[in-house]
Amino acid sequence: MRSNFEVEGNGLNPDLHPLLYRIYLGREIVNFEEIELGLENLLSPTDLLGLNKASDLLCSALEKQSRILIVADFDADGATSCVLAIQALRSFGFNWVDYIVPNRFEFGYGLTPEIVEMAKSRHPDLIITVDNGISSVDGVDVARASGIQTLVTDHHLAGQVLPKADVIVNPNQPGCRFKSKALAGVGVIFYLMLGVRRALRERDYFKKKGISEPRLSELLDLVALGTVADVVPLDRNNRILVGEGIKRIRAGRSRPGIYSLLKLAAKDPANIVASDLGFYVGPRLNAAGRLDDMTTGIECLLAGDESSSYSFACQLDAMNTERKTIEAKMKEEAFSVVETLTLDGESLPAGICLFDPNWHQGVVGLVASRVKDKWHRPTIAFAFADASQGDKELKGSARSIGGIHIRDVLETIDNRHPDLIEKFGGHAMAAGLSLKANQLSNFKTAFNLRVEEVITEEQLYAQLVTDGELEEAWFKLEVAEMLAAAGPWGQGFPEPTFHGDFSVVQHRRVGANHLKLVLRSSSNSPELLDAIAFNIDEEDWPKDNIESMRIVFRLDINEYRGVRRLQLLIQYIIEMN
Repeated sequence: MRSNFEVEGNGLNPDLHPLLYRIYLGREIVNFEEIELGLENLLSPTDLLGLNKASDLLCSALEKQSRILIVADFDADGATSCVLAIQALRSFGFNWVDYIVPNRFEFGYGLTPEIVEMAKSRHPDLIITVDNGISSVDGVDVARASGIQTLVTDHHLAGQVLPKADVIVNPNQPGCRFKSKALAGVGVIFYLMLGVRRALRERDYFKKKGISEPRLSELLDLVALGTVADVVPLDRNNRILVGEGIKRIRAGRSRPGIYSLLKLAAKDPANIVASDLGFYVGPRLNAAGRLDDMTTGIECLLAGDESSSYSFACQLDAMNTERKTIEAKMKEEAFSVVETLTLDGESLPAGICLFDPNWHQGVVGLVASRVKDKWHRPTIAFAFADASQGDKELKGSARSIGGIHIRDVLETIDNRHPDLIEKFGGHAMAAGLSLKANQLSNFKTAFNLRVEEVITEEQLYAQLVTDGELEEAWFKLEVAEMLAAAGPWGQGFPEPTFHGDFSVVQHRRVGANHLKLVLRSSSNSPELLDAIAFNIDEEDWPKDNIESMRIVFRLDINEYRGVRRLQLLIQYIIEMN
């Protein structure tokens, strides 16, 4: 459980609600400045290596009206980065800005030589990568040889060799002093556009043209969506970006595409929180890149009116429904495989590798995540790179647990066995790779060995961390509203969770496998509390005569027909009596 520690002389306002005070301390927030999330508190772009040079490059390109081609990644971060770059550059006065988003099944990830060849047909003067490019050594070389300038903007970890781009902007490249290493790709391109605007201002560009400076704050809804969907840590800088973006959405100043996606998810924009972007908007957007082509997602976000954006959003929603069906089947198959590895749970490998010839390449990352969550081990799920081309190459998606840096694991394997992995890249908690199909067995051995070398016995077991128990007086709607307003909450800054023992007054099944309950916080409490637990496994279903349970929960707000009520959102059922 998170400790309620005391900090002598800390700078938090003592007038804070005691619960909020406790929650902040549990996240090591000890100064008032750390919860001041206005835009004026954003980190300065000056320490972002390459930003000034990149800004000068784009100013020169604007003067010459160079043809700009954006090459985007095929996930939500890539889509929002692409849309932000297009709209910002057009607002500066670029007449020709276009984009390509690689189809993951045809071209793989990043600025590959094949993508450059496709790009050449559009005759760009400058290629800008967003949310990719730091590992695109060969692709950048092909572009340079073709006389095309390259500007790489990315946030993924750099390898031992950097691409020879004209400029690289990436907080995680060697030598970059920017304090927030947690920027998503969309955050990086947003910072670059801030730099370009500043450079144009210094050149008196806007005065000379007689145009107003673009309000880049209008793009923060995109920054919020991409940052949350990419599950990067919400350090203070990211909380500022996400918080300001959510304010725009709530205030009705977001783009039609986001509102259309929220409408299909039956979420009221006026009351959304960060998790709504992660659970409802991000997956619908990601579905395009997983199953088809992210172009649909990008066009949804670029749409200038509700009608056209809603049409694209409906396509994304249908793709997401299909994705869920595929994922459910693959998850069931993956779980069955893992369960057959051992009967007692003692002989599971430290690192789990799974493959099925019928699995969908775009969904293996989700399957790896589900297996990782259940068995708490670094997991990689593989699928054929191109089923139509036979069984030559596999694409893998890796997910890790706290303390095991999955990209570093892959890098060590690559150093030990240079001919084993074809390509890899990623972050501490998630990575991607490709390898020859006939090398899968060798890779499994190497992967398990390396994980065994770095993992501890304690890391094999998940830790359940909460913010403690709640006083009876705090089971109130206004407390839930206070906690929601105190965010944004997310990766690295977890939403407040609590634990406690409750008397069960009533319970029933709703939907296929959801558990609806009426609880009391104590046996003599007069207050009845609504609660719900989603997706309960059949073997964990409570008995008819259940009297009490110990649960981990969040304070949630259930809104129905305009009426808002407190609801306990159950995360885990620890014990039932």
